[in-house]
Amino acid sequence: MKEYVKITTENSIGTIEFFHPQSNSLPGHILAELANTITSAGKDENIKVIILKSAGERAFCAGASFDELLAIDTTENGKKFFSGFANVINAARKCPKFIIGRVQGKAVGGGVGMASATDYCFANKFASTKLSELAIGIGPFVVGPAVERKLGTSAFSAMTINATKWFDASWAREKGLYTEVFDSVDEMDIEIEKLATTLSTSNPEAMEGLKKVMWQGTEHWDTLLMERAVSSGKLVLSDFTRNAISKFKNK
Repeated sequence: MKEYVKITTENSIGTIEFFHPQSNSLPGHILAELANTITSAGKDENIKVIILKSAGERAFCAGASFDELLAIDTTENGKKFFSGFANVINAARKCPKFIIGRVQGKAVGGGVGMASATDYCFANKFASTKLSELAIGIGPFVVGPAVERKLGTSAFSAMTINATKWFDASWAREKGLYTEVFDSVDEMDIEIEKLATTLSTSNPEAMEGLKKVMWQGTEHWDTLLMERAVSSGKLVLSDFTRNAISKFKNK
């Protein structure tokens, strides 16, 4: 199947779904489509609440595309690629509607950042998480603020430092990344539908006001995340990082 980002709207619920054949990894054009789709959904008067999900069963999101990371050849191209993650997080942050996350499988790097940028995140028990960036010579600089906001500094530091460790769904729920964790996808989807339906009939102005309160203190992220994108864009050009990415890709 070819990669895609699509949105469907039913009963005032907008469901944004993305897919990439490489474990739902995130090349630049997918990131751009996600940011634009979230922004458009936020402006659509027919949508009262948003569900963010990926296709497939085993992986929610594998994070950055290794092929695209290796193709970066200038600091400007590096900034452009990593700013894609910044744009998705900022689009979710500024969206006036609540975003419900649906994490049905493993989340890595940018995938953890996306889950962190949702307002209420459901997961199943197989939805382990990992911030693997340091293991390939960079760091979770761009997604870091969103992840730290949800997990706290201690848990974010643990994931960042122990970059090869999978942190299971129970740990992620205890730390605040996931709000609820289920034994099966079917159980999770039933509860997602219940919450989305309830929110679709709630006061839009009240929800928008609450979202602003919940994200208070992040107004500087437009600048901060772009600064972080520049840092990552420089690091990805180093020999250490390029060799590390190549080793991971060839495993």
